[in-house]
Amino acid sequence: MEKGKTSLIGGLHDVRLALKKREQGVVELFVDQRRDDKRVAEIAALAAERGVTVTRLPRAELDRRAAGLRHQGVLASCARIEAPAPVTLESFLENLAHEPLLLVLDGVQDPHNLGACLRTADAAGVDAVVVPRDRACGITPVVSRVAAGAAHSVPFFTVTNLERTMQMLQERGVWITGAADDASQSVFQCDLTGPVALVLGAEGGGLRELTRRRCDFLARIPMKGSVESLNVSVAAGVMLYEALRQRGQESR
Repeated sequence: MEKGKTSLIGGLHDVRLALKKREQGVVELFVDQRRDDKRVAEIAALAAERGVTVTRLPRAELDRRAAGLRHQGVLASCARIEAPAPVTLESFLENLAHEPLLLVLDGVQDPHNLGACLRTADAAGVDAVVVPRDRACGITPVVSRVAAGAAHSVPFFTVTNLERTMQMLQERGVWITGAADDASQSVFQCDLTGPVALVLGAEGGGLRELTRRRCDFLARIPMKGSVESLNVSVAAGVMLYEALRQRGQESR
């Protein structure tokens, strides 16, 4: 495969999941030559079943290839992760058989936070995650590792103009609720049934002004302690699970 068209996934869980999901296109597996335990053997056997080449390497060479990625003795070279979804967000929405629940992230730049948001989105049954192209993190090996497989399962759309995309969603009947510490109503007072997009801002700065103005509603998460705000992935979890509760999908 052409250089630059592949990415590395590290870690026992993520590599095993990537191998199970054939569409991820694992092209080669690298294994620490000193490891011969059951978990690694199972992953190597799964790779062999998929026709994936398994290469044993010294630990030092594995560390060099990982370039800081936590690998636990296994690395997978995969087709570069793209959004597992139709070409456009518009066509994706047209083909949904139910009212959408979307997570929009306005400029989240930390890959650990993005990975945690994807993991939360997957757990809450979010239909898609939307991020802007500029000044925001995309899918990277670190994001994939933190997401614990969700980078492979949650449709992920990178858009050129977030404000215009939000307008498109509204024109399609999607109600947009943004997270804001100074909102007059709490998320528990909002109606999150029906077609909904929840919008959360970047670390520290929150929603950009254009994004904030485009929202139909603003909602805050009640803070009872001394801290002023929550990590974006934690805030996403609170809001998404409140939406899940309201939509009657707790047992899904």
